[in-house]
Amino acid sequence: MDKKYVYFFGEGKADGSKDMKDLLGGKGAGLAEMTNLGIPVPPGFTITTEACIYYYKNGRYPDGLEEEIENNLSRLEKVMKKGFGDVENPLLVSVRSGAKISMPGMMDTVLNLGLNEETLVGLAKNAGSERFAFDAYRRFIQMFSNIVLGMEHSDFEKEMEKLKEEKMVNLDIELTAEDLKELVGRFKQLVKQKREIDFPTSPKEQLKMAIDAVFNSWNNPRAVAYRELNNIPHDLGTAVNVQAMVFGNMGSDSGTGVAFTRDPATGENRFYGEYLINAQGEDVVAGIRTPLPLERLNQEMPEVYSDLVTVYKRLETHYRDMLDLEFTFEKGRLFLLQTRSGKRTAQAAVKIAVDMVKEGLITKEEAIKRIDPHSIDQLLHPQIDPKACITVIAKGLPASPGASCGQVVFTAPDACRWVEEGKQVILVRLETSPEDISGMDAAQGILTARGGMTSHAAVVARGMGKCCVVGCEEITVDEERKMFTVKDKVIREGDFITLDGSSGNVILGQVKTIPPELKGEFSELLSWADEIRRLGIRANADTPRDAERARKFGAEGIGLCRTEHMFFEEERLPIMQQMILAKEEKERREALNKLLPMQKEDFREIFKAMDGLPVTIRLLDPPLHEFLPKHEELAVEIATLRATSGDEKRISELSHLLDKVEALKEMNPMLGFRGCRLGVVYPEISEMQIRAIFRAAIEVTQEGFKVIPEIMIPVLGLATEVRLLKDLITQVAKEEMERSGVYLNYSVGVMIELPRACVTADEIAHYAEFFSFGTNDLTQTTFGFSRDDIEGKFLQKYIEKGVLDNNPFAVLDRRGVGDLVRIGVERGRKTRPDLKIGICGEHGGEPSSIEFCHQVGLDYVSCSPFRVPIARLAAAHAKLKFPKNKDMVDECLVID
Repeated sequence: MDKKYVYFFGEGKADGSKDMKDLLGGKGAGLAEMTNLGIPVPPGFTITTEACIYYYKNGRYPDGLEEEIENNLSRLEKVMKKGFGDVENPLLVSVRSGAKISMPGMMDTVLNLGLNEETLVGLAKNAGSERFAFDAYRRFIQMFSNIVLGMEHSDFEKEMEKLKEEKMVNLDIELTAEDLKELVGRFKQLVKQKREIDFPTSPKEQLKMAIDAVFNSWNNPRAVAYRELNNIPHDLGTAVNVQAMVFGNMGSDSGTGVAFTRDPATGENRFYGEYLINAQGEDVVAGIRTPLPLERLNQEMPEVYSDLVTVYKRLETHYRDMLDLEFTFEKGRLFLLQTRSGKRTAQAAVKIAVDMVKEGLITKEEAIKRIDPHSIDQLLHPQIDPKACITVIAKGLPASPGASCGQVVFTAPDACRWVEEGKQVILVRLETSPEDISGMDAAQGILTARGGMTSHAAVVARGMGKCCVVGCEEITVDEERKMFTVKDKVIREGDFITLDGSSGNVILGQVKTIPPELKGEFSELLSWADEIRRLGIRANADTPRDAERARKFGAEGIGLCRTEHMFFEEERLPIMQQMILAKEEKERREALNKLLPMQKEDFREIFKAMDGLPVTIRLLDPPLHEFLPKHEELAVEIATLRATSGDEKRISELSHLLDKVEALKEMNPMLGFRGCRLGVVYPEISEMQIRAIFRAAIEVTQEGFKVIPEIMIPVLGLATEVRLLKDLITQVAKEEMERSGVYLNYSVGVMIELPRACVTADEIAHYAEFFSFGTNDLTQTTFGFSRDDIEGKFLQKYIEKGVLDNNPFAVLDRRGVGDLVRIGVERGRKTRPDLKIGICGEHGGEPSSIEFCHQVGLDYVSCSPFRVPIARLAAAHAKLKFPKNKDMVDECLVID
């Protein structure tokens, strides 16, 4: 049997249904379903997505398609009792795109197709209005020329505006039939000038050209960009819907509109929408005339409104979802042109899902599945007030969502000082580094000219829940003169800017923001997710404030508490540098003894905030040189002092510091002297941290809190490294517990960041009681990528060329990194069956990566506090998708 490429709908019966979106696209499936339900839909036919895909691959229609189109066109003529191209009783059609996944406004539509000078006469006669006929014709010429002939829409708008000026009218509807006839002539002349062809007059030629154009619109720049932004596959293709025209522009008893069965912004259960009298569909969205609220339709045309209400209630109950409807009424008769799942804000999506469960329309499981975990991010950060007028001066990468407003500062110390003075600031840097951490923490938001979505600024800002825009190459930052420029604007220290971390926009001046609203429905939905999920959810938190925030968002413990950030504080950094510069162990211990009480206080407050929940503390991870000034800065300062006969003692001190910086310099510090290697060579550093952990835990326990400390050893590749440091931890723990008489249940584990650690996990598990995969560094060491370098140099090109599907630092690479994780899980549990295993990299808060963690049997994921709700929901999605262990094993990518 030959493949069927065209599906008819009309007269209460359709060849397709709502379950055929893959083939008919969302629009075609919706039209078929409404037809089958007996809802008034103008008849027509849908050309399938398979035809589009064939067209793209082969540059022509598949065999038999043109014959199918001709047969269905004849069938449409019979149903409508009109002829396509008939001069007495012409059939006009619309030609619309319709992909499987809704892409509003991204592809192309042509209305009133089939008009020429002859059919125009028949249309005018049958409608009893010459003005209506010419209005339809000028619209057709304009849309066809733009969509099919590739002309600029604005060229036709200019001719329209010119004519209105000549006729001294303001609105399109004020133009007379003669005016519109003149406009049609001008439009045709414009086509002749721009394209050097006469406007096509054969209806069948028009139809063929329009179908081709809709197929081609699948790859127009708007559509491609939309798919990339929304992770929609590029190989789905679009269907084409050819449908008999109904006219909303036939006078005061006709109109067109768009409606939602519930409020798409708030989720409130109220019929919501807009319409225009005497208009066609594009008028509603073009902004040429101000649409009216649907409530007015109830006053002006109560029968039409009543019919519309009946239809929307029936459709919402049938689809069990909030729907977007397009409708036209012609001479008081209602027609539905489209129904689809309505686009909605995250706030609305949550409320609608919860309400529909309570209304008995859907189950809790269905409600969970309807909320995209990515989307709820916008509920957790301040947002730009949508009513605000804004001036966008530049655009970067939206690294961390939310909105923030403040005065511009250019250094971390300035940020801290200004905040202490009661000001709100935006920290603007060429790029950030670890020593900027205090300023980043103080600032409302961070803006950098360099860096990508996984740069230091981006990663740290997301962890803090700070609004952040990175890689804003349009700005030129002059940190010395404390200013940045963009085009002809100069923004100086103290000037106000606003950042939109959800879009990447940099906005001039102060813009009102609205706070996140964690309403009852949101908490209720997440409680349902908690009932379903298997994975535990922890947070990465380095401060008591982060810990409290994580707990508020539902974290079940801390999966990663980094200790290095604690040493960058102003009063601690000099002591840390004193320790690094020490020549002997005794000197190092003297400095470490000064740091110990400070470190203990850090842990005390975190333990209190997480009362009764586990806290995983990672021992010192970065190389020591990160705590020292930069080589170039020291060299410049020394040279300047010498050139100006500066203080010799100061020169000597700086020269000693420079020697140490040079001694610690490494060709590849990410793979150098860091992590557990520091503890093996300088055990006194790890000893200080371990002692601070146990002293803090003991004191807090004595105060009545329940403490569950977990000590994590980073950057290891050898089981012997673990053994050495575990022995040290056990020794110090014993000393502190015996000294105090307080005995704690604690555990010692490792952070798996190197491929060797994955493949020797069976050996490591002899000493480690838990594993936590640090997938940021594991991704770097698996790919051989430098995270800080690849984004600006070649990552985007790799994605564009299809070398990579995603940024592997944002979405876990299942085939490479994922297989190493699986190997580590299998081998670790072979040695220690009760081994607790989690993940604490950036991937711990990314939904598809969380799904993978569920599949390979991890016990928990850990992410930034602001991503905890996302992780809770994503973990429930994963359980619903893979409910049994068999599914997990079957679906997870493995290698033999």
